[in-house]
Amino acid sequence: MMLDNYISDLLYRYQCVTVPGFGAFVAETVPAQVNGSAATFLPPRKIITFNSNIKNNDGLLANHIAANENVSFEKATEMIAQKVASWNYELDQRNALIFDKIGTINVNGEEKNLVFEPANTTNFLVSSFGLSQFVSPEVKREVLKQEVEVLEEKAPIIFTPERKKNNFAFVKYAAAIAVLGTVGLFGYKMHYDQQVAEQTLVVQKNVQDKLEAQIQQATFFIETPNVTAVELPVVEEKLPYHLIAGAFRSEENAEKALQMLIDQGFKAQKLEKNKYDLYPVAYGSFATLEEAEMEKQKLKSEVDAEAWLLID
Repeated sequence: MMLDNYISDLLYRYQCVTVPGFGAFVAETVPAQVNGSAATFLPPRKIITFNSNIKNNDGLLANHIAANENVSFEKATEMIAQKVASWNYELDQRNALIFDKIGTINVNGEEKNLVFEPANTTNFLVSSFGLSQFVSPEVKREVLKQEVEVLEEKAPIIFTPERKKNNFAFVKYAAAIAVLGTVGLFGYKMHYDQQVAEQTLVVQKNVQDKLEAQIQQATFFIETPNVTAVELPVVEEKLPYHLIAGAFRSEENAEKALQMLIDQGFKAQKLEKNKYDLYPVAYGSFATLEEAEMEKQKLKSEVDAEAWLLID
């Protein structure tokens, strides 16, 4: 039985996983960090530690094994005890215990103190699913500044007063010509608009005289108007609340995750790439915050899935 696999499964969901008679693996959540001058960006994550003083059986690990191995709680407890006995034997022989994805336990000194070294290869924080660390190259501002100063010394800027004066005179003449042209166009437009207005009044008077003459001679028939149905535009409902399953730097991985959620029956969708160059994939989108929170609780209780809320 690969007991370390069951321990790592529980570390995704719980802060402390106790192995009865051996010790407890404790997960501490830390925020995102930036380390070193080269700017190594680390996403939010869980740091795993080991406490050999916590040995009581809280039932968490035994229940998980019983459900997965299809055995009773008592049988699962017995399987754990057998595994712990083999671990203690290895430690007595001063052999290291390697827990896959979790870390390594060694024996140190004559007092046989247990020393735990975390693996740090797996991020057990579900809300950071799809995020990985990256390194930004160091910006060498002082070097660039020195290079610019050298270029300035080699190619000094010289101002020519005469050319500057001639350019200013040309600008003055151009501005004067532009003003005169604008005044002339404005006067011509006013004269043209006045002529159009006078001609429009003459045409309107002739049309009105003819219309009055026709009204006096006309016989009116009232018919039932034909009413044509008008299709109203369909207003698309805005869904600003998204339950995010993960965010991916690769669009291909985002499409795979999207298809997997759709196959599981979720109304999943892939959102537009965000400012961090990541493609978020959502379990679903909702019109109100209440609907999103209800679905989030439903995911946690029915399928034991974690999701974080994104609001447009």
